[in-house]
Amino acid sequence: MIYFVATPIGNLKDITLRALETLKNCDAIFCEDTRHTLGLLNAYEIKKPLYSCHKFNERGAAEKILALSREGKDVCVVSDAGMPAVSDPGREVCLALREGGEPYTVLPGANAFLCALVLAAYPAEGAAFIGFLPDRPRDRRARLEELKEFTGALVFHCAPQDVDDYIAAMYEAWGDRKACAVREITKMHEESVHFTLAAGLQGEKRGEYVLLVEGAQKKENPLCALSVREHVLHYMGEGMDKKEALKRAAKDRGVPKNALYKETLDL
Repeated sequence: MIYFVATPIGNLKDITLRALETLKNCDAIFCEDTRHTLGLLNAYEIKKPLYSCHKFNERGAAEKILALSREGKDVCVVSDAGMPAVSDPGREVCLALREGGEPYTVLPGANAFLCALVLAAYPAEGAAFIGFLPDRPRDRRARLEELKEFTGALVFHCAPQDVDDYIAAMYEAWGDRKACAVREITKMHEESVHFTLAAGLQGEKRGEYVLLVEGAQKKENPLCALSVREHVLHYMGEGMDKKEALKRAAKDRGVPKNALYKETLDL
């Protein structure tokens, strides 16, 4: 069996008992950086063969993982922090396993995205995890333009050296919005700082960041400024029957159709 194992995002104690048990009992571990993973394994006195699986060799690593699994070996796949394949290597491995018909499973654990939502006091309902933005400025602008009208909270991973560039690009694409920078989650210097895109994030940038930005304001339907009667008559004037016009007006206003019925009895 192949296991995709979530690892701590900072504090080494944030690993599940199931993850430790699986790492201890597996035959091999494929990891993003063998030196980084070795630190985690040493902390829990786990000794296993380590193989690299990073963005430059992922397809080749996937073939090795597939072969080991078909030999009856248990293989763990980890990234430096968090869940493999989420802003980290691992997706190519998943695709290769699916194409090869080889089963695999996931061991959940630490998650920077969810922790950041809580620390920033942002609503989880409707929030979108975007991850890292493209490196090329042109591609970055295009991606931000795609997200311009999204009304939920937007959540990004960001390296410290890119924080100011990300914020400047967001401000250029969206104008001013409220935002929050969460860094060093689960570590000694964990903090969340609220700011605006216009003002930027002050101070020296250290540690890995999660940037959260409020979504676009919902645009008010101009028809909702009309009276209920006028609203329904507008749609009837477009050729709809009364029933369909009531349904459309109710949807515009975010209310049940029955709430409008009494005001249009004579139509």
